[in-house]
Amino acid sequence: MASVSGEKKESELKLKLYSYWTSSCSFRVRIALNLKGLNYEYKAVDLLKGEQLSPEFAKLNPVGYVPVLVDGDLVLSDSFAILLYLEEKYPHHHPLLPQDLHKKAVNFQAANIVSSSIQPLQNRATLKYMEAKFSPDEQLAFSKHHTEKGFVALERLLKDYAGRFATGDEVFLADLFLAPQIDLAIKAFRMDMTQFPVLSRLNEAYNEIPAFQDAMPEKQPDAPLTSAS
Repeated sequence: MASVSGEKKESELKLKLYSYWTSSCSFRVRIALNLKGLNYEYKAVDLLKGEQLSPEFAKLNPVGYVPVLVDGDLVLSDSFAILLYLEEKYPHHHPLLPQDLHKKAVNFQAANIVSSSIQPLQNRATLKYMEAKFSPDEQLAFSKHHTEKGFVALERLLKDYAGRFATGDEVFLADLFLAPQIDLAIKAFRMDMTQFPVLSRLNEAYNEIPAFQDAMPEKQPDAPLTSAS
């Protein structure tokens, strides 16, 4: 449940999320905050304008990436660290990890496939670096290749575990990583998802959950008005 700066008294919004509307890593954290019913202040960081490279933002995250979560005196960057922190601090607000050890391990594995084998190879910083060396079509092919490779691995991993969601009939950590990546693959890379029936079915389920839909890029305060059309 996001509030834009100035909408509520600072004392009412202890959590602050520095985010960019299309950031898939920020998307994951927005879903978690929504699922856990946590109020937070949305602090937009315009990546296109380079605000993530400013001296002010470097004090929050020297790497220059979003998301960053501020909870009182604690400043946390990296979506994985933020999600695990929220889980530890608010364990009874929609748990993000199952009690079953096997399913918990599968959640970590699926999340890591996205966070280490897909997202870093098609994020804004990577593609920006490639601009001088590769054409737009080559960049798109590069991103699609690594996304498809990761999706093949996820499809094989989850086929024996998926229920309505990635590892059963409850939303857990893996789903928070999958939803943004699938959404990006469809909208940005126009990927043919028919080759991934499990992931396609999961995406349909995510589209029915308010916590996921409220976290969608086009619904964020810093999203251009045209993105909602």
